[in-house]
Amino acid sequence: MISTVMQVARRLASGEVTSQTLVEEALERALDPAGEGARVFMALHADAARSFARASDAARAHGVVSSPLAGVPVSVKDLFDVAGDVTRAGSKVLADAPPAGADAVIVARLRAAGAIIMGRTGMTEFAYSGIGYNPHYGTPRNPWERDVEFAHGEHRARGRIPGGSSSGAAVSVTDGMAVAGIGTDTGGSVRIPASLCGLTGFKPTARRVSREGVYPLSGTLDSIGPLAASVQCCAIVDAIMAGEPVRPLVPLSVRGMRLGVVTDLLTDNLDEATTNAFERALSALSAAGAQVDRVSFEELRRLPQINRHGGFSGAEALALHRARLATDAERYDARVARRILAAGAMNAADYVDMLAERVAMIARFEAVASGFDALLSPTVARVAPPIAEIEHDDQAFLAANGLILRNTAAFNFLDACALSLPCHRAAEAPVGLMLAAPALSDARLLRVGAGIEAALAGVRAA
Repeated sequence: MISTVMQVARRLASGEVTSQTLVEEALERALDPAGEGARVFMALHADAARSFARASDAARAHGVVSSPLAGVPVSVKDLFDVAGDVTRAGSKVLADAPPAGADAVIVARLRAAGAIIMGRTGMTEFAYSGIGYNPHYGTPRNPWERDVEFAHGEHRARGRIPGGSSSGAAVSVTDGMAVAGIGTDTGGSVRIPASLCGLTGFKPTARRVSREGVYPLSGTLDSIGPLAASVQCCAIVDAIMAGEPVRPLVPLSVRGMRLGVVTDLLTDNLDEATTNAFERALSALSAAGAQVDRVSFEELRRLPQINRHGGFSGAEALALHRARLATDAERYDARVARRILAAGAMNAADYVDMLAERVAMIARFEAVASGFDALLSPTVARVAPPIAEIEHDDQAFLAANGLILRNTAAFNFLDACALSLPCHRAAEAPVGLMLAAPALSDARLLRVGAGIEAALAGVRAA
């Protein structure tokens, strides 16, 4: 059972446990040679974590507790600047870059709140896929069916993908190496691994959380969010990273909620496990008193055409990487390099058209969402595929990546805030239920999410 932030905070407050004990337990899991730690952490800050834990315990003994995160182990994705660390963004290309001179804004805010930074978690190179695969540093295995060997043609590999790009962030939480993991979400990179690994993940309105000191993928779409055990965990971490007061999260009652199920694009081509979990969740919400309506948003069907050359992420990644790709392409993950370079098929007029399409579609989204407490869809259209399926097969990789990103990326394009929470039964493959609302509806969406989380507790326990 994964602990919530408040469960850990209460144990610390009661004296049942110390921050030093929490850190040692997290380090034991991270350093276990039979575990996933070597694939989860790009850098493990064992000595610094111990030092900060001692300081946290001393401060608590004098009545100084700066937030619910005080003394709590937290991991940060490898694209956040941490003073003294090289920010590699999961790449070999940046391995010889100079160390960061200062913490990213969100890292500084987490430290000020008393969080213990355990280390930097692995990710897809330059955050450029939803799979979570990294050929340079290894891919942490999804906690679901981790030790099962799968075959794909002549290739075999153990376990399933964790989802990405914040792959290490998710597994650091599922495996008890951190209580919360901080990731980025440009096309779903918080919500996808949360969904595929059975966690809760929150993508805030992008402009709410500072991206200073964060290696970019897309300045238009990048957002920063937490992965953790509950909606309340995400609300606490989100408030701290946004520089806002941490307030009690009061769930909204599901009775009387109006929830819109998007029928266009986002429910196409679902696998059986996802369909079953999603429909059970909708039935449970209806039984709890929500009004669940199917709603058409046919403009979403234009997204594949709009983004055919890689969308904003492709164009903006190409602008950032093209000079280095011209001289150093062999050090990139070949799949990442090819997909970035493919964005060269987009011209300036295409980019301007895409900007206009986005403005129009956001307006339509706000109209569709009006009158609903949230719009719902599966977070991901399929459960996590085996690593063997995508490791050596480029076509299978591209097909899986496109389907895995499809639903989440739609809401990045729409400048939405969005939440993924587990909706599968305990013994089943992890499946996420996604809730979305227009920009700057974050606080209310988290309250809606907390209510839905409570209403689905019975389904989850079945």
